[in-house]
Order: sequence, then C-alpha cells, then structure tokens
Amino acid sequence: MSDSGTPVHILGAGPGGLATAAALRERGISAVVLERTDAVGASWRSHYDRLRLHTARTHSSLPGLPIPRAYGRWVARADVVRYLERYAAHHRIEVATGVEVHKLERADDEERAEASEGGQWVLHANGGRRLTAPAVVVATGYNHTPYLPSWPGRDSFTGELLHASRYRSPAPFAGRDVLVVGAGNTGAEIAADLVEGGAGRVRLAVRTPPHILRRSTLGWPSQRSAILCRRLPVRLVDRMAAQLTKLSVPDLAPYGLPRPEAGLYTRAREGAIPVLDAGLVDAVRQGKVEPVAAVESFEDGKVLLADGERISPEVVIAATGYRRRLEDLVGHLGILDSHGLPRTHGRRPHPNAPALYFTGFSNPLSGNLRELALDARRIAKAVARAAR
Repeated sequence: MSDSGTPVHILGAGPGGLATAAALRERGISAVVLERTDAVGASWRSHYDRLRLHTARTHSSLPGLPIPRAYGRWVARADVVRYLERYAAHHRIEVATGVEVHKLERADDEERAEASEGGQWVLHANGGRRLTAPAVVVATGYNHTPYLPSWPGRDSFTGELLHASRYRSPAPFAGRDVLVVGAGNTGAEIAADLVEGGAGRVRLAVRTPPHILRRSTLGWPSQRSAILCRRLPVRLVDRMAAQLTKLSVPDLAPYGLPRPEAGLYTRAREGAIPVLDAGLVDAVRQGKVEPVAAVESFEDGKVLLADGERISPEVVIAATGYRRRLEDLVGHLGILDSHGLPRTHGRRPHPNAPALYFTGFSNPLSGNLRELALDARRIAKAVARAAR
C-alpha cells in the first residue's frame, strides 16, 4: 500500500471519495478512485440550478484545499462542482471514470498470494473487470438512487410525474399547477423556486411536518450551533432548538404547517434533518405555497391525499429521497442494518469485513462536507496503521 504497490480502491468520486484519496496520498498511500460516471462530483452536477450549500463555506472545505472566498458564504451548486474538479487536480488524484463496481468479495488465500501487497478484496466491475485491493473505501453516496414511491394508481396519472432528481429549474413549469411531494430540504427549496419562477399554483404535500430553521440568525450559521451541540444530551438540545425556533421562525400552523411534536435533535437522530429555510417560510405566509396532506394514491387522473381531498395538479414532483443501493455490493457480507446502511462507519471496519471502510452514509446536523473531511483523515490514519 505504497506508491509502488497495489493502491487502495475508493468507490465514488464525490466529495467523500476525493477527500479520502487526498488524505491517503498525504500519508504516502496510493489510491485510485473508481467512478461510474464520466466525471467527478456526479451527484452535484445533477442537482437543481438554484441549490446552494446550507453549510458555511468555512466549514465545508475538504482536506488540503480551502473553498475559494470568491465563491461566497453559501456556495452555489456550480461552484461546488468547480471546486471538486480543482480539488482532484490539485491533489493529483487518480480517477478511473466509467468503472462501476457491482460486488465486493473477500479474496481467498490464492488470490491474496497472487496480489501484490496481499490484496484482501476482489472487486467485480462492469466490462468483466476483476480487480484486487488491500483495502476498499465505499463512498458511493447517501443520495445514490432516486426513490419514487409505488403509489397505488401511479401509472394511471395523466399529468407529468417526475422525481426531484430530474428537476433543474422552474422555467418548464411557469403558469402550471404543481404539487411537490415531500417537505425535506429538497422539496421545500423546489417549492420556493417554483413560486419565484412563476408557477401558476404550488402545493406542498407534507406527511410529517419538518423542523424549520433559519440558515443563519444574526449572522450566526445554524451549522455552528449544530457543531457545538453534537455531544450535548438530546433533550437539552431539543429544548434549546425549540426556543430558538420560536424566536426566529414564525408559527406556520395557521397556514397548515404546524411545528413538529418531537424535538429537533430527537428527529435528527431518527434521520429527519431540519429544513434550512431558503424561501419556504415567506412563500407559505404569503399563500404562494400551500401545504396539503400526504399523497396516498392516484385515482382517475387525480391525486388522493391522506385527508381525503382530491386534487388535480398538472405536474407532480416527488422529492421523496434516495436509496443507498448497497445490498448488491456488500449485502452478502452481513454488514448492513435493516435500513440498508453500513453498521460501521468511518475509520472502524466491521469485523466481518476488515479493511473495508464506509464514508458519507450519514446525514449529520453538523454538515455533510465537514464530516466527510473528518472521516477522510480518520480512514487514512486507520489504513496507514493497518499497513504497518
């Protein structure tokens, strides 16, 4: 595991994979990043145009290269892509594009003997490729495969139905009646974007009301509060967040979007990250975004909501999340939990899978890019220790 030996193989050329490759290189360990698409930062390239980081630039840089100040405090999607391209070039990271690994297996004794530096893993990739590696880092991303619910009658809907991953800008929806399904950050921001872009009517289907925070309050980013509160008791953070929310965010209950009953940190530990407001609050208060009940089914070209109401939008945009799709890759190793997420994360490999590391499969309050940067250094340290 040196510049003259078999490199560590990293799956995914997003921020997590690139950061880990750079951290390994810093320790004199060679790595190759395998990317299924034709460029780094594939998921960022496919996000909607309006998107900006919800985390401050100063807390979002990857190891070894700050994000340029010229990109502003809240970095735009296109600038994130530009930064990742620059990052890969700056650290001279070897990226093999068009390579998709579909299964990982432990190498047997003969394969280990044949592989230089004692390869522990066999990677089965497209085109019949069969690669060996002493260590593997899976960084294929939290938002890997768009998830579209199989609502009853979905195929009978005569309007336009698309997943949020296909949404780019509001221009194609000007003057049209649009229902956005899902009140997470993506759904909330797309709804606000549609309003600003001239959609005729915008409704937001909400199953569980989200916690809503200002991206910053009096110049203080909410991310910094999340970093400071990471190790505090859950109930204490819930109480603090409730007070902050009451002071900084208007009560939207009269508009059909009540505050959640469960605390912010309690919900976050269950995977429900708060919405950082990028225009939704004002749009709801002005009646430009109408919260409605969750979608239950499609019937006779209409959408049936959980409260029994039937509506007839021209377009349905499903901001219904993503799946990690790790089952085919590593499901046979017994290292995934009931949600399809790795049981271990960061520098600690699972006992069933030594020298196999995962990064980017959590959604922390303290900021995804920040945690990816920390994970990268920890994983590199663990790999270097194992090599010794």
